[in-house]
Amino acid sequence: MRVVPAGLDRLAEDQAAVTQAEMTRIGDGGDGQPSLRARRPDRSDRKVGRGTSIGFPASRPTMPSAHSPESKLGVAVEYALLPEDVDGDRNDQSLAETGRTRSWVSIFLRSWLAITLLYLGGRIIESLAQRIVGPSHQDDPFGNWGMAGTGTEDLAWYPTDFLRDVLPVPCHSHNDYWRKIPLFSAIYAGCTGVEADVWLQAGDLLVGHDTASLQPNRTFATLYVNPLVEILARQNPATKYYNETNNGVFDTDPAQTLVLLVDLKTDGLETWPWVMKQLGPLRERGWLSRFEDGKFHHGPITVVGTGNTPFDLIVQNSTYRDAFFDAPLDGLKNSPFDATNSYYASVSFWKAIGAVWWKGMPGDGQLAKIKEHLREAHQRGLKARYWQLPEWPIHVRNRVWKVLGQEGIDMLNVDDLEAATRGDWTAPGTY
Repeated sequence: MRVVPAGLDRLAEDQAAVTQAEMTRIGDGGDGQPSLRARRPDRSDRKVGRGTSIGFPASRPTMPSAHSPESKLGVAVEYALLPEDVDGDRNDQSLAETGRTRSWVSIFLRSWLAITLLYLGGRIIESLAQRIVGPSHQDDPFGNWGMAGTGTEDLAWYPTDFLRDVLPVPCHSHNDYWRKIPLFSAIYAGCTGVEADVWLQAGDLLVGHDTASLQPNRTFATLYVNPLVEILARQNPATKYYNETNNGVFDTDPAQTLVLLVDLKTDGLETWPWVMKQLGPLRERGWLSRFEDGKFHHGPITVVGTGNTPFDLIVQNSTYRDAFFDAPLDGLKNSPFDATNSYYASVSFWKAIGAVWWKGMPGDGQLAKIKEHLREAHQRGLKARYWQLPEWPIHVRNRVWKVLGQEGIDMLNVDDLEAATRGDWTAPGTY
């Protein structure tokens, strides 16, 4: 006879009672066999008390080992999740979802940063390439400018078909003599106005921004008058098919005049007669706009005097003149300036309108002044122009250009030729 230790005997009795209780709680599986599915505790099984969870045992049972009495007796034990287990699973799931979200955000930010760096790197490389090899133009007529044997040594070279597809744009090349190739750069971009600052020095008109920049070979004749004569001679050939002198510098619009703004830097009474004398080659061929017989006659070139140009000398001849005055845009009321003696009406934007801040939009008072200036100029048949426009920030400059274009400015004073001639600054509905 086997002797069962008292502890094991009592354990066996307890497990038998548990087995009996569990068998009564397991329902029929529907096929006459006891179902092994754990039964969901109903409300009657739940005990409510302080420190006791509803419907769950107070402590978490451990799985019986192979040597435990429960495994030997084959007792089916019902296990239930504790509330902290459920909350823990939910927290784990939430952390996983948060991790996935952060991962996608990280991927997006890294991708955006990589694209931005690639773009900036490309722009830097492009800028460096342009500085090293110059801008890339397939039909760049200036590629061999100044080289021996090209005919450009005297700054009066004119390539064949130079302006065959250039569209004229109502913009004025401010300080044109500063450009790599004065006159040609401006008209190649499409500008319909150029500016030359002239100084009377030792019996000749030198061109430059100040006396430090003056050179004996950079004269009003070599940089502007002589090249214009050659350009217009090619635009108006004497052949059996054509024998006229009316074509301007632009092939796409032969009737478009080019304004030559002459800014006198030395004494006007002394310098202006020299200007009129050096314009002789253009005058002799009938290529200057003129006032004659009480009418204004458009020519391929319209000369306008500004700076120290004396108005009295402009109107000295009351029946004929082929040079016109740059009238003060902010002083037209009750003035003698009109289309018979003036062509431009100009003023400093900074002086007459004032500063335009970061947004680039003139205030109501400033806009009212602009409208008034343009109205006065147009009533007199004059071309309105503001100089000393904002140049930076670029978005402010562009906004001012757009506002002026919408208000009906006639000539946009610009330093950046490419930006000015590639944008549409005209008023809506106009061409």
